[in-house]
Amino acid sequence: MGHPAHFHLFKNTIILLKEAGHDVKILIKKKDILEDLLKNQGWNYTNIHSKERGDSKFKIALALLKRELALLKIVLHYKPHLMAGTSAEITHIGKITGIPSIVVNEDDADVVPLFAKVAYPLATTVLAPNCCDCGKWNYKKTGYESYHELAYLHPNHFKADETIVTQYIPEKDFIILRFAKLNAHHDEGRKGIDDALALKLIELISPFGRVYITSERELSKELEPYRISINPLHIHHAMAFAKMYIGDSQTMAAEAAVLGTPSIRFNDFVGEIGYLEELEQKYQLTFGIRTSDREKLFEKTKELIEQNNLRELFQTRKDTMLKEKTDLSVLMKDLFLKYCNA
Repeated sequence: MGHPAHFHLFKNTIILLKEAGHDVKILIKKKDILEDLLKNQGWNYTNIHSKERGDSKFKIALALLKRELALLKIVLHYKPHLMAGTSAEITHIGKITGIPSIVVNEDDADVVPLFAKVAYPLATTVLAPNCCDCGKWNYKKTGYESYHELAYLHPNHFKADETIVTQYIPEKDFIILRFAKLNAHHDEGRKGIDDALALKLIELISPFGRVYITSERELSKELEPYRISINPLHIHHAMAFAKMYIGDSQTMAAEAAVLGTPSIRFNDFVGEIGYLEELEQKYQLTFGIRTSDREKLFEKTKELIEQNNLRELFQTRKDTMLKEKTDLSVLMKDLFLKYCNA
């Protein structure tokens, strides 16, 4: 795991594998609240690279090499039947040791070109949604009808609990804003919501509910009062009952969408990512606006926030989507066990 989202992605699969009597060793590279999530779950893990890597290609390559050496040592001792995850190093070490590797990803190859070039060539298989384009490595793809977010927000695994939300948010009507750092190598040159835009959004939506901000980046003194302090394990409960989500994070926009919460994503990836385009074009559960069109952001926000029966409409759209999608955690469990039992 290399990101907090990966904890959620694999959590239920790990539980299902353990229930089936299998041993699962969790390796991570430290990022944001990933360790907090694992500690809250009560799971043991090994951090194979804790220092900040830097964003230059040289530093990224050096960090990858260090993780590979650490991983090789663990693999030689542990002798797993399978390695699965979201990192390139499992494919390299898998090739050296003859251990199958499954790369789990939902971003199109064109969006994460460096990762695709480094990870896909040596992977045993790339597990990705049918709507995800793996480029020239599509022949390695095992496709499925689902999204990463349905590994942990599918009704089989997640039931939104309003009593949890009221511990943090007393208001019935509230809106969540999310600001990502956008500092990964594939984020270079991409923009999102700046402070001035955030303040205008708050002015627009405040009459319709209390505004709460969850942010990876530092907030200005004007925005800091809106920050919500919430247990990371509880954020999805809050999102499920929010009147709307607006942010520059891809993942949280998709999470809101599969929960049936109206969501707007504002960044420069709009139009490029297959699974978000499907959630927008096919199911109308999220709306993407590029940073060059700020007025459209205000127009769409106003249109949604003023719409009657907004929640009922989006819950119906969510139910339609769920009928056509599968429980990704069960799918991953079954796929992983095929390799372990081979």
